[in-house]
Amino acid sequence: RAVAIAFLHSVRNPLHERRAAELARAAGFEEVVASHLVAPIVGLIARGDSTVADAYLSPVLLRHLRAFRSELAAAHGEPPLLAMQSNGGLVDPDGFRGINSVLSGPAGGVVGLAAAGRAAGHERLVGFDMGGTSTDVSLYAGELPRRYSTEIDGIRLQTPMMDIHTIAAGGGSIVRYADGRLQVGPESAGAEPGPACYRRGGPATVTDCNVVLGRILPGQFPRVFGPAGDEPLDPMASRARLAAIAGEIAAAGGPGYSVETLAAAFLEVAVAKMANAIRELALRHGEDTQRFALVPFGGAAGQHACAVAGLLGIDTLLLHPLAGVLSAWGIGLAQRRCIRRRSIELPFDGQGLGVARAALDALAADARGDLLRQDVTADAISELRTVHLRLAGSDTSLELNWTDEASLREAFRDAHERLYGFAAGERALVIA
Repeated sequence: RAVAIAFLHSVRNPLHERRAAELARAAGFEEVVASHLVAPIVGLIARGDSTVADAYLSPVLLRHLRAFRSELAAAHGEPPLLAMQSNGGLVDPDGFRGINSVLSGPAGGVVGLAAAGRAAGHERLVGFDMGGTSTDVSLYAGELPRRYSTEIDGIRLQTPMMDIHTIAAGGGSIVRYADGRLQVGPESAGAEPGPACYRRGGPATVTDCNVVLGRILPGQFPRVFGPAGDEPLDPMASRARLAAIAGEIAAAGGPGYSVETLAAAFLEVAVAKMANAIRELALRHGEDTQRFALVPFGGAAGQHACAVAGLLGIDTLLLHPLAGVLSAWGIGLAQRRCIRRRSIELPFDGQGLGVARAALDALAADARGDLLRQDVTADAISELRTVHLRLAGSDTSLELNWTDEASLREAFRDAHERLYGFAAGERALVIA
């Protein structure tokens, strides 16, 4: 019932894609997605992947959204409804698309940590969002971190989203001994059966390690576990699962772990994975983690925040009172946001700058029109124009705020030196 259309040169001329879309609708397809609307960017593979992802996700998510709106209208009339997007902004249901929702929850966390940092007087923050299945890490240095191309589970997406790095190390990540070493994740016990201590026959997880070490106190948790959902956490199940792994290690000729020392060793592995992910993200942005404060949030981050900070050389932690629900709080703080972009691929000279200027004018008018359609008043709209520049012969571009030619050249040199450790010299630039 859904079709994705991606033609090789539709970025230059979308006429044939539009005609193919008309034919697809006439043939009865319910959801028709054309690549020049989803990702008007040079690069067929990523543009095609993005179009397929949108055609796959949008029908399902929009069906849920329609059902939710219908039930909401029946119970409460027609209250205003907004959806969160991966770019950190809100949109009304008519402008919502599946491809823009992939990282919408974690994006709320980035908005929340930025607000929490500003309120506490911190402008350089590392977001450490650890939940049940995974850990999301992000870097905030005065403005919301954004990227335009990402790969999630092998799918290349060309869409604006918060720059968030996800690793498979959450409270429910399964711990095991394999290939002669201790491993944490990427498999997760999920909510069902959940960790061993949930009394549903689950495997040993990071949560079980924390139970064994006394970092999770069963008496402080509600009696919602077990098959009937009326029992407390079971520390003995955690111990039994970890004892079995210790037996495997000993049988394979490894060290003789006690249950407690094995639990602590597994946590060391998990903390190292999380710290390495943050370090990698910081290096990608040319930053030093020691200049940042760590903001732990999500259900499990507080148990590991000090250990992660220690490995990164961070001596300041910001613990927000709403850390357990910071992503939801951030979604409540988010503003409506509309992002439009277009490939130029012209030399950085007078002619190229003229084309770029005209393109930015058209994109700004389109974005402003979409916000006005959502009943945002004209005086409430602010605008940010950026340009992606790259060295001729390179495929890596740097995003810079739009300004005059001389200032852009200087900004590119500074950004290139900060990221790569050397100046770009006088090589020709391209407006990507």
